[in-house]
Amino acid sequence: MKAIYIRVSTEEQNPENQLKDCLSIAGNESKVFEEQLSAFKDKERPVFKYIEDEIKRGKITELYCWDWDRLFRNRKKLVEFFKFCEIYKCKIHSYNQKYFEDFYKIPKPFDEIVSNLVLNLMGWLAEEESKKKSRRVKIAYQNHKGKKWGRKSISEKTKLEILEAHKKGMSIREIADSIFIWDKNNNRKSISKSYVHKTIKESSDKPLSF
Repeated sequence: MKAIYIRVSTEEQNPENQLKDCLSIAGNESKVFEEQLSAFKDKERPVFKYIEDEIKRGKITELYCWDWDRLFRNRKKLVEFFKFCEIYKCKIHSYNQKYFEDFYKIPKPFDEIVSNLVLNLMGWLAEEESKKKSRRVKIAYQNHKGKKWGRKSISEKTKLEILEAHKKGMSIREIADSIFIWDKNNNRKSISKSYVHKTIKESSDKPLSF
């Protein structure tokens, strides 16, 4: 069975574009699985877990995604998943990594040799990326020692403005377009829809309108 895995990490992302691109390479007969959850954090993704189980059972033999980062943002975990799919005879296809399709065309036994070479290379790149990230974090920590991390917090006044606008019946999009903040350089910036959503959600359990 062909399966398409669509993942979005926030409410502002639209899965329709991902689906359209995946269908262009997989075909309309594919079964679509959609999930709204980050692949970067160590959280269990129930839909993705179901797909893994179906691959183990031999039910899914072709897995399509829009980009490899829809499967895993962590390269080491991505490599492990590629090896997992290789064991259970499931091919991974990606709209944004179409070049990988050429590896499936290599005749035996060279396909396995090249596949292992590519996976080892990906693993090495993942390890190097992890080391560089660790070094960057250490340098950043040393440079910011004693300083406050993160973005400048939004004032309570702005939060009240958001809640007042919501009480008047304005949608999240309308609120985000009408309320502004100023950064440390005194430049005017719009607040994000996700922050408006978060502020309202923390103060009320009522259904939200976009």
